[in-house]
Amino acid sequence: MNGVSGARVLAVMIKEFKQLTRDRLTYAMMLAIPVVQLLLFGYAINSEPRHLPTAVLAQEDSVFARSLVSALDKSAFFEIVAQARSPSELDDMLRRGEVQFAVTIPGDFTRRVARGDRPQVLVEADATDPSATGGAVAALAGLPGQALSHDLKGALAPRAQTIPAFEVVVHRRYNPEAVTAYNIVPGLLGVILTLTLVMMTALSVTRETERGTMESLLSTPVEPLEVMVGKLAPYVGIGLVQTAIILLLARFLFDVPFQGGWAGLSLGVALFIVGSLALGFLISTVARSQLQAMQMTVFYLLPSILLSGFMFPFRGMPLWAQAIGEAIPVTHFLRVVRGALLKGQDLGDMWRELAALLAFVCVVTALAMARYRRTLD
Repeated sequence: MNGVSGARVLAVMIKEFKQLTRDRLTYAMMLAIPVVQLLLFGYAINSEPRHLPTAVLAQEDSVFARSLVSALDKSAFFEIVAQARSPSELDDMLRRGEVQFAVTIPGDFTRRVARGDRPQVLVEADATDPSATGGAVAALAGLPGQALSHDLKGALAPRAQTIPAFEVVVHRRYNPEAVTAYNIVPGLLGVILTLTLVMMTALSVTRETERGTMESLLSTPVEPLEVMVGKLAPYVGIGLVQTAIILLLARFLFDVPFQGGWAGLSLGVALFIVGSLALGFLISTVARSQLQAMQMTVFYLLPSILLSGFMFPFRGMPLWAQAIGEAIPVTHFLRVVRGALLKGQDLGDMWRELAALLAFVCVVTALAMARYRRTLD
């Protein structure tokens, strides 16, 4: 046996570097994935969101009520974005996810403060994601001692020197016990469907290209749309079975509440499955090997997990990360699933998310068809 030759090792190294330069997509993925991970974890991830959208229903127009609203707005955790005109309007904002908090100031607030009766201010929190509201709820403890400090003067000064002038009552809605599983388990439906459907479709079509069976298919008079529908149809059934299994396990193993919203949930699942399969088909038209197809799937899956609100509060991310997250279909699908299961949202409540999923299906399908036609040429 001959000894190790540095020249032969160098020759193998040069050959491998040349191979990397030929496989530019794989080389780019190797460099891009760690950069994306660094940027996302370094800048986009924030487990304690601030400036959460808040709606206020002030049932009296008084100095004390305005001081309370101003104190909330100046807090680092709350941002007043809407003034509701009725309890039903306030409830709709919270149910649709337009605001994270809903504050109700009673009509006799000023009179009861002046009398020392300690009126109650109701703060309702959308607690579907407990980590998104924990810091803000904790900050409410200091509100009674600060909000009216500049108004309780003269004859009312004793009200500020003893016990707080009013009481904040926090009502955590949709997940009052702050059970993390109620938020994570429904979100897993979107992540699992993304991982399995996109990857299975991309690998399946790419495998045929590698084995040469795709050439036989291209020689037939089958139209591109017919090929796409025929290849994706079996996976639609697989996606529906996966959905049923995950929902059954969520209900019977983790006791996730099913509040209704089945029409919107069914439509959202159908659109998301079709869109994920079309995306896998699109990836297969770009990738030249199964390795590339898997790398591209992972590159898509990474921001889908980190920027969709699955692992970290969506409103805790900077605005540029939220803009990217809004372009990711998993973000809208998670809102549909959580809105249906935890809030009982109907079609009218989730039409924006469903419209975003429909747009995703149309765009990705059109791109996949265009790429496949070029492959035919």
